[in-house]
Amino acid sequence: MAVTDSQRPLAPRAPALRPLRGRAAVMAALLAVAAVLAAAARAQEPSPDPGWVELEGAWTATGTRQVLEMGPGRTAAIIHLTGSVVLTNPGGLSRGFHSEAIGFEDGRGASVGQGVWTDERGDQIFIDTRGEATESGRHIVGTISGGTGRYAGLEGGYEFDWKYLIANPDGGIQGWGVGIKGRVRQPAARETAP
Repeated sequence: MAVTDSQRPLAPRAPALRPLRGRAAVMAALLAVAAVLAAAARAQEPSPDPGWVELEGAWTATGTRQVLEMGPGRTAAIIHLTGSVVLTNPGGLSRGFHSEAIGFEDGRGASVGQGVWTDERGDQIFIDTRGEATESGRHIVGTISGGTGRYAGLEGGYEFDWKYLIANPDGGIQGWGVGIKGRVRQPAARETAP
């Protein structure tokens, strides 16, 4: 015997939605208003400073370290390094630079220095650095203070961790700057910024 649609049992019905009442209705309204206000606030937030672009990369260098003994357990040093900077996210700069840097370590953990990055066209970026000793080397903060050619008026900064790979007794050193991260802005971007 065949079962017809009218003879099949009905599936259980979903409970009917009841209108919100009392506190639940007030809470739902408050949540909706809060969501709208939050979205409006996000829409009015100022955009990041125009013209700034991120840069990332690494630095390898070799050079010399001249040490001055300052009594038991303390030295001061002058460092001269040359090498290559390779930017994986160049932020509008060239991807590769020849680098040269000089620096002074005070024997108490602090260091200061200056550097020049030169691109394939001979245009240069000038950098002032300061650093602090870490367990495995130094944490360096660089401030870009202009340049030549297409980098004239460039501003910005970056930071990285310097790791000594080789430090010979004769003063020869080799190392690398790990995790260069920072941002730069060209002069044209400053002029168009509101």
